[in-house]
Amino acid sequence: MTTAISTHANLRGHLGVPLNRPLTLAVVGAGARGAAYAELAAQWPDRVEIVAVAEPRAHLRERFALRHGLPRENLFDDWREMARRGRIADAVIVATLDADHLEPTTAFAEQGYDILLEKPIAPTEAESVAIGEAAARTGASVTVCHVMRYTPYTRQVKELLPEIGEIVSIEHLEPIGAYHFAHSFVRGNWRRSDEATFALLAKSCHDIDWLAYLVGKPVSRVSSFGGLFHFRPASRPAEAADRCLDCPLRDTCAYSATALYRDGLRKGGTKRYFTRVMTAGVLTEEAVTEALRTGPYGRCVYACDNDVADHQVVNLEIEGGATVSFTMTAFTPLENRHTKVFGTAGQLTGDGRFIHIYDFKSERTTTIDTSLDGSSAAEGHAGGDENLTRSFVDALHQGRPELILSDIETSVGSHRVVFAAERARLTGTVVSL
Repeated sequence: MTTAISTHANLRGHLGVPLNRPLTLAVVGAGARGAAYAELAAQWPDRVEIVAVAEPRAHLRERFALRHGLPRENLFDDWREMARRGRIADAVIVATLDADHLEPTTAFAEQGYDILLEKPIAPTEAESVAIGEAAARTGASVTVCHVMRYTPYTRQVKELLPEIGEIVSIEHLEPIGAYHFAHSFVRGNWRRSDEATFALLAKSCHDIDWLAYLVGKPVSRVSSFGGLFHFRPASRPAEAADRCLDCPLRDTCAYSATALYRDGLRKGGTKRYFTRVMTAGVLTEEAVTEALRTGPYGRCVYACDNDVADHQVVNLEIEGGATVSFTMTAFTPLENRHTKVFGTAGQLTGDGRFIHIYDFKSERTTTIDTSLDGSSAAEGHAGGDENLTRSFVDALHQGRPELILSDIETSVGSHRVVFAAERARLTGTVVSL
């Protein structure tokens, strides 16, 4: 059965009833994440049609329009221009910078759009709560991009957890990766808490949300320690120049911008993504050299204006007595998270791909490979990006809200734990929730 809706639809207006046409989708912010989600959605033209974009950078806007065949009248320099047109789609992806989430999300919710919102919800607790309140007031479905919930690996972990009995404690590590941290949190957009937000929220609200998803119970108390240990002037070698291009250590420094971005250009792989970001998508030797010479990504990591923590530990007490220990650190290879879950009947160990179940009774270990194609867990967030996008599209197209694994109320709740952890770190206290 299909509904005869021909104008713009809301998920709440056709529960259990599929649309008789593709879902229409607008995109606000055509940078790396917005473009990636749109590209994934474009895989299913029978279910979704991308109809508009708002992006202040002309070259990204034009590239996006060409890729998705958008008419000129549906290209906007600013999301406010799009909003002034009134409702032009069923749903919108909001993938602006973190500090710019509140206004467009609230405005589009007021206009009736359902929303896919890049994480974090907002850089402050007050703004995050305000977005939750806007969704509740308007009835808009707001889905936060907690992609870790949507991986085949996570699905398997959830299914296997009963085999180790009741959860007593969890040990979880996010190894950000040294060159990833240097790119994003020392030289890049997330380097300063006053311009973006603190590192735990920007990088690890994924993890706090995922841990809450595993445990399935509220957090009662939080403590946290950490700070900016290495990426500061005190660690700078005496011979280092302000820019890597001019530095005599550029071929030996572990954080050399010349090595990172030229490797990305010449060798591809994961580093290609970072090179694409630093040159705004222009993958040539000339573009890389110019960005190294004049742009923020060419700076020495010890001569930047960064202030966010490069390492942090968070301890959570769960309602009922279980505990969680989480470590976020820059000083690792670029690899996937590592998790141990300690239960009353066994232990689950996972690395984003392989899951090992050790049973106390039999003293045997069972191993499950959750990768469908042998790919790294770092690629596309181990399938999480695609599965999240598919779930969002199918939920709205088919009228099936259960396909979305966390509503905005749940996401606000896990964000509040992150904000509590940062308060605990800054004040040296245990914060009760």
